[in-house]
Amino acid sequence: MNIGVISTRLAGTDGVSLESAKIVAIAQQFGHKIYYCAGELDLELKKRGLEDGRLHFEDEIAKNLHDRAFVEKETAVTLLPDIEKRAAELKRPLRQFLTQNKIEYVIIQNAFAIPMQLPLAQALTELMAELKLPSLAHNHDFYWERPRFLDSQIETFLDQFFPPNLPGLTHATINSLAQTALKQRRGLDSLVIPNVFDFHTSPPGIDDFNTDFRQALGLKPDDWLILQPTRVIPRKGIELSIELLHQLNDPRAKLVITHKAGDEGLKYLHELQALAEAKNVALIYAGDKVDDLRRRASDTKIYSLWDAYPHADLVTYPSFIEGFGNALIETVYFKLPAVVNRYPVYAADIGPLGFQFAEIDGEITPETVNTLRGWLENPETAVPATSHNYELGKQHFSYQTLAQLLAPILK
Repeated sequence: MNIGVISTRLAGTDGVSLESAKIVAIAQQFGHKIYYCAGELDLELKKRGLEDGRLHFEDEIAKNLHDRAFVEKETAVTLLPDIEKRAAELKRPLRQFLTQNKIEYVIIQNAFAIPMQLPLAQALTELMAELKLPSLAHNHDFYWERPRFLDSQIETFLDQFFPPNLPGLTHATINSLAQTALKQRRGLDSLVIPNVFDFHTSPPGIDDFNTDFRQALGLKPDDWLILQPTRVIPRKGIELSIELLHQLNDPRAKLVITHKAGDEGLKYLHELQALAEAKNVALIYAGDKVDDLRRRASDTKIYSLWDAYPHADLVTYPSFIEGFGNALIETVYFKLPAVVNRYPVYAADIGPLGFQFAEIDGEITPETVNTLRGWLENPETAVPATSHNYELGKQHFSYQTLAQLLAPILK
């Protein structure tokens, strides 16, 4: 059948775009044709889709409505008519996409979960109800999980559309905590779709393109590349990674941050750089050298994140909050040792499965430092843990796992 995937953005390496692509891969294995609709689409997706900037969460009208709701905290009486007016306008491109491509099933990626695009959720809800299209809402992060959305004058609107309760609409969450909260708050059942990787395909390694990755970062051959493969935002807890290197107190230890800063401003990056300098920690911000796709730009190379992993000696994952933990499962896939802060979803859904990481609870302890020093100085001692983790990942977070979850809906 023809499946339409709808979101605010399906581009880049954000979690929604990455996990959407994995669901699409399984749907294609089942023989379905996929079409895309979003405010921003990757170049390849544009060939089979509709890109309309009005659907993006960065659309000026969407941003204005968002700010009126959650910054100015405008009353529902004056705000909701403007949301409804914009929703009516958004129905036109959405209806065009659904009808022209003869869509028979819809996968809605996070547009019913986080209220960045208020009118889009209303438009989709009303269209789904009108057209009676069966659909799956893949909900990555609900509004009640973000403090900035908890204080507004439109709570009734949020509970109507984020997410809606519709016949034929199946809900999916990305962890068991969100599943429980959705049931308690809204009485809605859901299935858990965790982050997954293609564990039955070996991870890429060092090749002709990325063989000089360490050299490009200015690392010496015997340096320890300690990888922080996350965005630069406060909830990632990167100050704990800096504290780890401070306590390691070894000139070979270099902390490499791969993602560009700026999603929530540059203040946090500057604070980290100052902290690293104060603690005499070598911090390498590689956001200008690592991007979604590897390529050559003039006389310089731009590497992908997957070019970084094969060169890493250790991964730091000290997040305080994660919807699931895509980079952590990626670490398992690349068979790398890691230190992990026991963030709530990890404690609920990942740790109990038996993964062997160096775990912390919000602080770096001498025991943690000793464990990691052993792995760094004698990498072969980490192999039993990383091999064990890979087998667990294959069992619980593979494409085969995802196919089993989606088969009742899509097969």
